Amino acid sequence: MEATSARVDSWLWAIRVYKTRSAATTACRAGHVRVGGERAKAAQTLRVGDEVRVRIAGFDRTFIVRRLLVKRVGAPEAATAYDETTPPPPPRVERPATPMRDRGAGRPTKRERREIERLRGRSD
Repeated sequence: MEATSARVDSWLWAIRVYKTRSAATTACRAGHVRVGGERAKAAQTLRVGDEVRVRIAGFDRTFIVRRLLVKRVGAPEAATAYDETTPPPPPRVERPATPMRDRGAGRPTKRERREIERLRGRSD
């Protein structure tokens, strides 16, 4: 169902950013939703072309409004209501594997201990 105006919380729920409308309202009250760079109240109206920035799980997602939806629709139809301009997340950095001693090998010798310390970056 298309409309001429839509509330921010209702639109975010309709395009499936939030599972419930009350979750979208709570996010607006907490200041996690911005429209045009300004904090948005839940009842603020959206227009086609507005930029909506949502903070979810510590990451910002950015949407450009293409269609106004008031009722929740299927995922393929909801995807046509916005353009997502969120940059891709940075690549994950793999940490080097921690050296492991064989189980039951006993205490490390002085030489082995020094090698372990050097690998951990604690050498003098």
